[in-house]
Amino acid sequence: MEIRNLGTSGLKVSAISYGNWLTHGSQVEEDAATACVRRALEEGITTFDTADVYANTAAETVLGKALAGERREGLEIFTKVYFPTGPGAHNDHGLSRKHIMESIDASLRRLQTDHVDLYQAHRYDHETPLEETMAAFADVVKAGKAHYIGVSEWRAEEIRAAHALAREMHVPLVSNQPQYNLLWRVIETEVVPACEELGIGQVVWSPIAQGVLTGKYRVGQEHPSGSRALDEKGGDKMISRWLQDDVLRRVEQMAPLADQAGLTMAQLAVAWVLQNPNVSSAIIGASRPEQVSDNVKAAGVRLDDDLMAAIDQVVDPVVERDAAKTSSPARRDFG
Repeated sequence: MEIRNLGTSGLKVSAISYGNWLTHGSQVEEDAATACVRRALEEGITTFDTADVYANTAAETVLGKALAGERREGLEIFTKVYFPTGPGAHNDHGLSRKHIMESIDASLRRLQTDHVDLYQAHRYDHETPLEETMAAFADVVKAGKAHYIGVSEWRAEEIRAAHALAREMHVPLVSNQPQYNLLWRVIETEVVPACEELGIGQVVWSPIAQGVLTGKYRVGQEHPSGSRALDEKGGDKMISRWLQDDVLRRVEQMAPLADQAGLTMAQLAVAWVLQNPNVSSAIIGASRPEQVSDNVKAAGVRLDDDLMAAIDQVVDPVVERDAAKTSSPARRDFG
């Protein structure tokens, strides 16, 4: 497994990290989820990402159980705060001091650890002063409950403002967690340049576009049984943007390029993401252990310039690059 620094910080992470967003506690049974975590460990993955909102806290619980007994110093455990948990009352979401301080303690209990390596603001909170949010995160770090802090899906200007406050408070803001893949490149024009300047690394989610870049979805064919496109618990909504015929036809044209590189289509997609020098780690998810083993083979792969250019030529007409697509909810309307 390739190991990289998270941004310019001293924290080292596995180039492939394991996430349990739409699987643990939701899409697959706990035994299967645990098997995927065990396989990730066997394959050299040391970085595990989750969030309190995933499966309404159940994902953190499953991950905590799966990692129990592992040497804590050999793991990097990430979680997030912002979205509603529990009954979703008025203080059960957002980035207020109250919600952050209560949420970190609850996450630590579920994860069965006394600290996380990275605590992330899952979205930007337009209803709470940024100074209040950053002061609360600073107190979490100073209390030893998190080593580093990060953000997820923040705009470039929001990241800059948070980084300036973090420096004043002497706490390490080291990462951003955006969606990023061959088809979704909205971070490239504004977010990545800002983060490169500030020494912030990307820990990207959805490197295979919720499975579309594996090539398993085909024009005019039924979606595979058990696939995310048929998951009524939420996966089907996220993947729907990629299930358009023009996108799927372009993805099909990627198969010869993957063959040329000696990779599966999933491996090609993950390897492509890891070519971006600002990407510290790519988060993969899985419902079966063999999916983990397949994806980790992308770590350390280098795609040559000709292949990168050929990939761009194929997918360019369906790539989303609009920087405005990086945004947080304007208000806390989760109903």
